[in-house]
Amino acid sequence: MKHMKRLICVIGIVGLGALAAACGGGNQDAQLDIRLSEPAELSLGDNAFEAMVMLGSQPVTDAEVSLELFMGAMPSMNMPEMRSAVAMTHEGGGRYRGTGDVVMGGAWDATVMVMRGGEHLGDRTVTIIAR
Repeated sequence: MKHMKRLICVIGIVGLGALAAACGGGNQDAQLDIRLSEPAELSLGDNAFEAMVMLGSQPVTDAEVSLELFMGAMPSMNMPEMRSAVAMTHEGGGRYRGTGDVVMGGAWDATVMVMRGGEHLGDRTVTIIAR
């Protein structure tokens, strides 16, 4: 039965990233909260990114956190889609920081991805405008 419970939890994590706490044996009601706190607006060139990762009321301090910037293709301008990866390091208290380059103005999707021990805990995407 223990193996079956774990399998159900793993399926829950893959399908609904917010259920990550269910497999840890800790707080069964905790949800993963991912917030991109910086920047509110992108500028061209290097930008500092900051994400907060919490599981319930507890900071997640042992995760691998990355950020991907994505801008869709613009065929009318003969522009292919653009992607940029940003590695983030833990600075303390669930705060992860990294620096990434923005090469064009416009709307970028910023996706913060959280992994731990090779398992996907969750992700969050927000749109940020670069000027």
